[in-house]
Amino acid sequence: MESLAVILEAPRRIALRRLVLTGSAAPDAGAGLLGPSDVLVDIQWSGVSAGTEKLLWSGEMPNFPGMGYPLVPGYESVGRVVDAGADAAERIGDWVFVPGATCYRDARGLFGGTAQRVIVPSARAHTVDESLGRDSVLYALAATALHAMNGGDPPDLIVGHGTLGRLLARMTIAAGAPPPVVWEMKPARRTGAQGYSVIAPKDDDRRDYANIYDASGDADCLDLLVPRLRHRGEIVLAGFYANRPSFAFAPAFRAEARFRVAAEWGPDDLATTRALTECGALDLSGLVTHQRSAADAPEAYPEAFLDADCLKMVLDWSECA
Repeated sequence: MESLAVILEAPRRIALRRLVLTGSAAPDAGAGLLGPSDVLVDIQWSGVSAGTEKLLWSGEMPNFPGMGYPLVPGYESVGRVVDAGADAAERIGDWVFVPGATCYRDARGLFGGTAQRVIVPSARAHTVDESLGRDSVLYALAATALHAMNGGDPPDLIVGHGTLGRLLARMTIAAGAPPPVVWEMKPARRTGAQGYSVIAPKDDDRRDYANIYDASGDADCLDLLVPRLRHRGEIVLAGFYANRPSFAFAPAFRAEARFRVAAEWGPDDLATTRALTECGALDLSGLVTHQRSAADAPEAYPEAFLDADCLKMVLDWSECA
C-alpha cells in the first residue's frame, strides 16, 4: 500500500513522492497491513504550520526527537476512515482529525500528517464535525491555545495576531474572561479581530498586565514584555522558538516576573476544543486564508511562510491521483 506524501528532502527542498505505508501489523516489512486497532484515513485537507513546519523548511528547527531528513511534515490533517483493523471496524466512515502519523517505510514521520492517506492507531483519529470543512485543520492550533491557558490565568495581553494569537484571543473570550489586548507589529495583520482590540505596541502605555502570552515566536521579545508586567505578573511562551530566549535580569527581578512555557496540547484539550466549537462558543472561521492543491506543495510551502497575507495555508488532496 502506498501514499502520495509531501516530503521535506532537505531544508527548502520540498517534493511530492509516493511512499510505502506501514501498519502496526508489519511495521518493518512495509506491507501496509492494518493492525487490529489501526485505521486507514483518506485525507481531504492538510494544514501547513507557520511555526514548527517553517523551522523544518528553513533548517532552523532545534534538535528534536525524530528530527532528520527526509521527513513527512504536518499535524493538521482531516479526512475519512476508509478501512480499519478488526478491533476498529466501527470507525469506517468516520470523519476524523489526524494530528500526525508515523506510517512510512522510507521517510521520517515528523510530524507525518501531510499525505494523501495515512495509517494511524484508532485512538489517534479524532472524530470531528464534518460540516466545519477545511476549518477543522485548526483543531491542533486551537487545542494548543487552550493548553497554554489551562496552565494559568487567561491573557490580558497577547503578542502577535497570527493564527495562534487570534485563537488565543477567541479562546479567552469563549472562556468568559475579559477581552484581551493584542499587539501586532504588521499593520496588515491588525484586522480581523472578533470582540477585542489589536494595536501596535508603541500605541500602548499600559504597564500593569497580569498575564502576557507571546504568540509571535520571537525569542527577543522578553525585554519588551517584562516592563509591561505588574508585580508578580506572568509571561507565557506559547509559540515555538528557534533561538534562545533571554532577558535582562534586573527588570525581571524588580517585577518578580514569572515565566511559563506551554508545550503541545493533549487529548483532553482537543476534546474541550471540539466541544467549544460544536456548541458555538469558539468560532474557527476566517483563519484559513489560502488553499492550494496538494500537487502545488512545492510552491505552497514558501507562500505559507513568506506571504504576510497568509494566516493559514491548506492543501487540498482531492485532485491528486
